[in-house]
Amino acid sequence: MNLLGIDFEDWYHPELVQNYVKDLDHNPTMFKGLDKIIDMLRKNETSATFFVVGELIQKNPEILDKIIENDHEIAFHTMYHHRIDSLEFKENHSTEFLEFSKMTNKKSKGFRAPTFSINNKSSWIIDFLVENNYTYDSSVVPAKTELYGLPNAEIKPYRISSDSIEKNSPNGKLIEFPLLVTKFLGKKLPAAGGFYIRTLPEKIIKNAITNYEKQNIPATFYVHSWELTPEFIPKIKLPVKENFITFHNIEKTFQKIDKIINEFKFTSFSKFLSKSSIFD
Repeated sequence: MNLLGIDFEDWYHPELVQNYVKDLDHNPTMFKGLDKIIDMLRKNETSATFFVVGELIQKNPEILDKIIENDHEIAFHTMYHHRIDSLEFKENHSTEFLEFSKMTNKKSKGFRAPTFSINNKSSWIIDFLVENNYTYDSSVVPAKTELYGLPNAEIKPYRISSDSIEKNSPNGKLIEFPLLVTKFLGKKLPAAGGFYIRTLPEKIIKNAITNYEKQNIPATFYVHSWELTPEFIPKIKLPVKENFITFHNIEKTFQKIDKIINEFKFTSFSKFLSKSSIFD
């Protein structure tokens, strides 16, 4: 069984977009596409974990009800999608977690750092998650990219601690679910979602999942809400590079994800943990 996370963000949250939309009104639109996403999951009999940016629930509380009522899981993706290795997040993290906990009635047990910003500078978050009764994290990408990545990290789930973020820590209390990676043209690359799911050939992605399954490793997969519902993204003017990375092949994402979760079995993180003996 593999793991599916929906990073529920809005059009102004992606890191490569933020600097170019500061002067625009940040009116959420992704809530309009939630039914479309849930219908796709229902059709494929798939449960998912929604890593939600908290401010979106503040502005549209029905998001939480729809996710929970349709047997999906709610998890935390910070309140405003700030990198966790930023000073802004570190200064406000306690307040953000408290806000999200109140809004969700303490239902969140999982965390994902925006832009997978877990590194030695932000490893302190692991202790904080444990102290606040979180059971798992999914912020490690075992490949290096321009924006993120821990290339020496394990590819299978492991116990993570603040002083051991890449390798299993026998005394670690938090479970890390690293994102799916693969080899392409001799280089290790992310294969779990985002730009890579939109750019890599479908066969490469499917082979990566199959390879994990043969090793009895759950493939941890993700997709952004805005990638599944691009029809609700307003026109944004970005430089060529940022535009390419953010929106390349975005119109094909929904169909690609639909095929993948139809061919392979995926579930939410909480359901996987309730049934798995991987850490027994």
